[in-house]
Amino acid sequence: MDPKNVDCCEERSKSLRARYIYAIIFFTINLTAWFIRDYGHSVFPPTYYKEACGTTGHDCFHTLGVLRVSLGCFIFFFLMFLTTFIARKLYEACSKWHSGWWKLKFFLLLASMVVPFFIPPGFIHIYGEVARVGAGIFLLLQLISVIEFIRWWNKYWSPDEQSNQRSCSIALFTSTVFYGVSICGIVSMYYFYAPRPACSLNIFFITWTALLLIVMMVISLHSKVNRGLLSSGIMASYVVFLCWSAIRSEPVDEKCNVQKPDNGKFDWTTVLGFLIAIGAIVMATFSTGIDSKSFQFNKNNVKLEDDIRYNYGFFHMIFSLGAMYFAMLFISWNLKDSATEWSIDVGWASAGVKIINEWVAATIYTWKLVSPVVKQYRVVNNEQTMPP
Repeated sequence: MDPKNVDCCEERSKSLRARYIYAIIFFTINLTAWFIRDYGHSVFPPTYYKEACGTTGHDCFHTLGVLRVSLGCFIFFFLMFLTTFIARKLYEACSKWHSGWWKLKFFLLLASMVVPFFIPPGFIHIYGEVARVGAGIFLLLQLISVIEFIRWWNKYWSPDEQSNQRSCSIALFTSTVFYGVSICGIVSMYYFYAPRPACSLNIFFITWTALLLIVMMVISLHSKVNRGLLSSGIMASYVVFLCWSAIRSEPVDEKCNVQKPDNGKFDWTTVLGFLIAIGAIVMATFSTGIDSKSFQFNKNNVKLEDDIRYNYGFFHMIFSLGAMYFAMLFISWNLKDSATEWSIDVGWASAGVKIINEWVAATIYTWKLVSPVVKQYRVVNNEQTMPP
């Protein structure tokens, strides 16, 4: 066997394993941000730097503590982005830096996490405002990645001239399941979160979501679009999930939110839901980070044996934006008030962001459906108006 091929296989394995190590690092930083927010003031009271944290240490815990941890995470992954975005081949120095040198990167990570706790609070507030924008960009990139995945799934299972009866049956069955789940989700939200006419805002959110499902289905089945029911069914489930998540983020003391705490205490379901939410943040960042193909103009590039298997620079850029995103979730997009213990992404600001996210998702998906028809229409008109 060619030694060069053996070396490429080894470097490729290292680069693929490295993705999961970075995800574990990101998960650990998420837990650190939660710990600093909820318990940092009681565990580290005498050890803070007073010029940055204030005489009581408040500026290094709660909301500002989360932002400081987020800033450290952002610094680390942004430095990794700067040092790996030019990597193209497995044997290059940038590629080996991405996949190895873990001891040195551990000290780099440690320094990145410590430095923000010596920065004055004014600069941390500025970072918080920037993080709102970065989190919004992250959500947009995540939406594009999800929609591209839905398109791929639809293309894989949709029937065509070469497809067999089994593929057609699977596509039909999958479409039915997703639409069934979507309808059950709509009905359940009406039952649990809009039990009375006074819940007008929830009724509006749920009704608008139902209308979005109908519009996407009709456009998808239109003769000029002809995308079938599978992609619109998957997208319908995703949109319903975003609506449910938005309503769940409403303040727990609202009369239309049935998930009310018991005398301010939390139980094992609260803890489990919190851990699942952190896992979802990590999974969303990881899956978007390795999906650089969805953002390439030419998606048919042939991979050579010594080519990197995913874009390292894009991967680290997504994780740096993910650092801003988890900060916003932990502080509920609010730079002033501190979130309650064991809570994540709760409040009217969080609910509003998720509703906007849902509407943007439906808009992007609808445009993806109609854009080929619009482009074809423009081409035909241009050909008809050109002189012979």
